[in-house]
Amino acid sequence: MRAFRQRLANCLPPAAAIAMAAAATVTTGCQRYPYDPEKATRPYPSQLAQGSLADIQVIPNINGGTLKLVNATAVSYSNFDLWMNRRYMRHVDALPAGQTVELPIDTFWDERGEGPFPGGWLRYYDPTPVILVQIQSGPDTPLVGLIAKPPDTDKR
Repeated sequence: MRAFRQRLANCLPPAAAIAMAAAATVTTGCQRYPYDPEKATRPYPSQLAQGSLADIQVIPNINGGTLKLVNATAVSYSNFDLWMNRRYMRHVDALPAGQTVELPIDTFWDERGEGPFPGGWLRYYDPTPVILVQIQSGPDTPLVGLIAKPPDTDKR
């Protein structure tokens, strides 16, 4: 292996060798799958039904890797878990009435410690589509469905 590296170093100009090393670093850095077992959450409460639908829009930002929640209701929500696609969850402290909250998609985790693909300019995988978003305000309360808007067109 050492002889191969020596021959490669002799064949390539220093700038090309540096460019190859940088490309290899960037390529492997972008291929990381979102996984952190310490951030594992509880499983989705499939035994609970969705009790209602709130007029809260969920707007994904593909290039920014965020979810925007626009609460167009007169109801404030506080201290709840937000479920995405019946798999990923994160805790939200407050969603006041008439306000907008923006959440990074990479703060959502599932029961195995896997996260959705957030998107962004340097992404390797397509971002996870946001299909179903629900609020769970208590362990035994029915879920509240939100209105998921299709994402804006990808501009990359």
